[in-house]
Amino acid sequence: QVQLVESGGGLVQAGGSLRLSCAASGRTFSSYAMGWFRQAPGKEREFVAAISMGGIITYFGDSVKGRFTISRDNAKNTVYLQMNTLKPEDTAVYYCAAGRGPPRTTPGSYASWGQGTQVTVSS
Repeated sequence: QVQLVESGGGLVQAGGSLRLSCAASGRTFSSYAMGWFRQAPGKEREFVAAISMGGIITYFGDSVKGRFTISRDNAKNTVYLQMNTLKPEDTAVYYCAAGRGPPRTTPGSYASWGQGTQVTVSS
């Protein structure tokens, strides 16, 4: 399995932007599809975005389409989540995840998870 460490979270005003990073250990990063999920207090873990091994295919949750983008740099073993036009409802702990095969939207499809990074959007 791959070890994942997220960074880049913080406090931002509504309408602002943040970029999350997820650094992976190991030499097999490029063989994993990567996903971002989030979880707000009292809510289930929600799919945010996913990207294929080569970075060609991307998926987004309905609530973030048009505002968030996902990208990866396999040479740096890092996946990014660019979040624009942030809203208070985007407040959550954001997790990155790695999984074999094609990118998927369900948490159970990912075997490795980071510890999460808090994003707080103030109104």
